[in-house]
Amino acid sequence: MCSFGKIMERDMRIGVGCMNYIIAGIGLITVFLLAWLASSDKKHIRYRPILIMILIQIVFGLLLLRTNIGLIFISGIASSFSTLLKYAYEGINFVFGGIANPDATPFFLQVLLPIVFVSALIGILQYTRILPLFIQYVGLVLSKVNGMGKLESYNAIASAIVGQSEVFITVKKQLGAIPENRLYTLCASAMSTVSMSIVGSFMTMLKPEYVVAALVLNLFGGFIIASIITPYEVKPEDDLLDQEKEERQAFFEMLGEYILDGFKVAVVVAAMLLGFIALIAMVNGFFSAVFGISFQALLGYVFAPLAFLMGVPWHEAVQAGSIMATKIVANEFVAILDFTKIQGQLSERTVAIVSVFLISFANFGSIGTIVGAVKGLNERQGNVVARFGLRLLYGATLVSILSGIIISIVV
Repeated sequence: MCSFGKIMERDMRIGVGCMNYIIAGIGLITVFLLAWLASSDKKHIRYRPILIMILIQIVFGLLLLRTNIGLIFISGIASSFSTLLKYAYEGINFVFGGIANPDATPFFLQVLLPIVFVSALIGILQYTRILPLFIQYVGLVLSKVNGMGKLESYNAIASAIVGQSEVFITVKKQLGAIPENRLYTLCASAMSTVSMSIVGSFMTMLKPEYVVAALVLNLFGGFIIASIITPYEVKPEDDLLDQEKEERQAFFEMLGEYILDGFKVAVVVAAMLLGFIALIAMVNGFFSAVFGISFQALLGYVFAPLAFLMGVPWHEAVQAGSIMATKIVANEFVAILDFTKIQGQLSERTVAIVSVFLISFANFGSIGTIVGAVKGLNERQGNVVARFGLRLLYGATLVSILSGIIISIVV
């Protein structure tokens, strides 16, 4: 009987595993179909680079989450950020020591203010030319894989380092001459990732392995979806990268600017959280009073089928769908805060999928952020981005869904 029970248990695991792969396959087909329907040039989609990048995503996912080397790599990154945050808390404790309630977790102090220190480090790496060289050469390697230009590859790496607004400053010399299809790819990359300055903050709320995996998967996912929605081929004579050379500043002048920029980001995120969380609470209260169900719960039902196609078990799909919808409607910080309250009730599979989905700037607010950044550098191109703003969010959301599906395959 014991042997029979073990056989039954093994067969059930095999059956569940096969079903997970089938659902993931249907999810992939759905994502590609949704991207194909929005494509501006269906006849010229190049499928070979897309298939290569999907395989690369799966390989990286397996390496990061299923091998000892990957776990050591992620542990090293998590440990590095943990050490950096300890250094950051030295400054925070000096300035704000004694203010926080010892019985509470001060989100602004523990999660947002470390952004100031990380921003200062990024400034130092930029000043010493370490980051620009890294971005340029990694981008060059990427351009050999994704079938796109050097500019697109550079932009994707730079977005993950300096942020979705600041990245356009580094290529402003070329901005006015970029055609609409290439401009879409640049903006999609910026919206599909998160800047390095806030990665440490995410790691305090989500498991580091999922944060790192999302960064890698979204990088390739942005190219995959953009190459379907706006397919094009860059001619050799147009495949140029002309970076904007910053005026050389004194070291402490530069450091002061990056520290202030980091503080501005922390304050802006805090203000957005105050406003969005209060508004969502008000809307939830209204819906609960009138319809007997909160607005977020209602969105959960709307997004539940999507969560299921990403690999979330059906009995957890409504909760996952609610978090996903909150991220798109509000922003990733609001969604992650809600997610931390319920992730202990969810399976590890669901936690992995939703965590990866949350690590991007794909939300309505980012449309305005990117439009404003581009418009500030080039009025005409800013108007072009405004026209495809919703299609941009659509594509960036598909990138997050694709990353979630890839994770469901490898966990």
